[in-house]
Amino acid sequence: MTGLGIDAPGPREGVRRSPLGMIVLLALAAVAFVALGTWQVQRLAWKEALIARVDAATHAPPVGPEALPPGNLAAWEYHTVALTGVYQPQGTTLVAAVTDYGPGYWLLEPLRTAAGTFWINRGFMPQGTTRAAAIAITPQGPRAVAGLLRLDAPHGLWLRANRPAEDRWFTTDLAAIGRVRGVAGETRWFLDARAENPAPAPGGPIPGLTVIAFPNNHLQYALTWYVLAALSVAMAIVLWRRAT
Repeated sequence: MTGLGIDAPGPREGVRRSPLGMIVLLALAAVAFVALGTWQVQRLAWKEALIARVDAATHAPPVGPEALPPGNLAAWEYHTVALTGVYQPQGTTLVAAVTDYGPGYWLLEPLRTAAGTFWINRGFMPQGTTRAAAIAITPQGPRAVAGLLRLDAPHGLWLRANRPAEDRWFTTDLAAIGRVRGVAGETRWFLDARAENPAPAPGGPIPGLTVIAFPNNHLQYALTWYVLAALSVAMAIVLWRRAT
């Protein structure tokens, strides 16, 4: 109120705001960033162990179904399994797929063996293939099949539901497919075929397209979180020194 003889405060005479709140926020952020970095380090260890396990499984000697335990098979995924049996064409099912060859289908067929009936992903078929056409090329007689054990994934990764009533399949829900086709077989796992003997005829499914790739960027993420934590601490120290 300059008119009453009281000078207004100058631009540097105002009340100084305390940086304590910002310092606390930066400290909390640093703690959160350290926690995230540590979580990524743990994920890195898990991912490296997964990659090592899968690499060992894919290079291990093939086993028969009798070697597999009755319970959880997570430790056996991507292990080579060898089967010999006869395909059951009534179970032929096309499951939507996208590969390096473009969109199309996985050709899923049950193989009846002495140890039971097991589902085989025989390989890729191009878009436009019909179930009748797939049945027509089902080989007759005994067949030796070797491939990678894959766990059943009824819910898949993309939340696209199967439509059994329309015979449209987007995931390998073995139990549901078995009910529709009237096939009683193993529902915990199926085989991604790598080789058949005798080999499929020309125009048949393309096997051996299993993608085995596990992105491993956890170290980069961990370093990023730790750098952010260090920057938060540095900023908090600067504010504290200015205040004192």
